Amino acid sequence: MLMAVVGVVMAGAGPVLMLQGAQEQATIKHELAAQKIAFPSDTAQLPDALKRYAGEKVTSGSDAKAYADLISAQVAQVTGGKTFAELSAQPAAGGRTDEKLVQAQQAALAGESMRASLLSSYHAEQVTWLVIGLGVLLMAVGAVFAVTGFSMREPRIKVPDSPEALETLHLRLR
Repeated sequence: MLMAVVGVVMAGAGPVLMLQGAQEQATIKHELAAQKIAFPSDTAQLPDALKRYAGEKVTSGSDAKAYADLISAQVAQVTGGKTFAELSAQPAAGGRTDEKLVQAQQAALAGESMRASLLSSYHAEQVTWLVIGLGVLLMAVGAVFAVTGFSMREPRIKVPDSPEALETLHLRLR
């Protein structure tokens, strides 16, 4: 009987996980849409791998990852392929701050910050898919446990009070 109860609880928890995952996906989409991020309409401004996104808005985790890739390409272009950490470690020429170096550092910092934010949206969306999948699995395993648990319980046999009652019951079954 315990197996059946555990199965019912698991089967009931599955839809809760699925609902939570779906709600979080909606939140991610809403938050990304609120940022009003869009790919450039001009395909010449996009790397070949991202040309299909031309003019599209960023509304999903997958879109956010693609936009993060675009930012990465743009930052690499501005910084000569160097990261913020590499640019920050670079000594200033003649002991004074080089304006181009400062601009490259600022571009790298801003770009890497936005990339991190967008990639967080992508990873959050991936986690929601995992939660939904686990909900489906939990529901299925719970249903198997419940059916197995209920089918394993011992049948209840009603024993007649007297031999006459047994004969009457026996005669009725014919």
